[in-house]
Amino acid sequence: QVQLVESGGGLVQAGGSLRLSCAASGRTFRLRGMVWSRQAPGKEREFVAAISWTGGTTYYADSVKGRFTISRDNAKNTVYLQMNSLKPDDTAVYYCGTCPGTAACGTELVLYWGKGTLVTISE
Repeated sequence: QVQLVESGGGLVQAGGSLRLSCAASGRTFRLRGMVWSRQAPGKEREFVAAISWTGGTTYYADSVKGRFTISRDNAKNTVYLQMNSLKPDDTAVYYCGTCPGTAACGTELVLYWGKGTLVTISE
């Protein structure tokens, strides 16, 4: 059964930090690149970051580069998104997704998405 479960969202003041986690079933995670995306109220879902199976390749949206870090622990079937220097514009539901292969991918190629975790950044 495909399963992706995001956690770690919450309410944080601007300038603060959060670490999101995405726990995946083995079939969903093993030998797969992983993606984080987000959807703000009234906006379309947008790409945030992606990581290859080995962790050797990562990509970031320009809006989060230098503030967010994607990482993974393959022994724990978990991918993380460390978010620092948070801004109100980062308020969104954050989703993790599975790429079709070992490479990092864009949101258009994601096979499965989790249900998301809400991140709210106050002024």
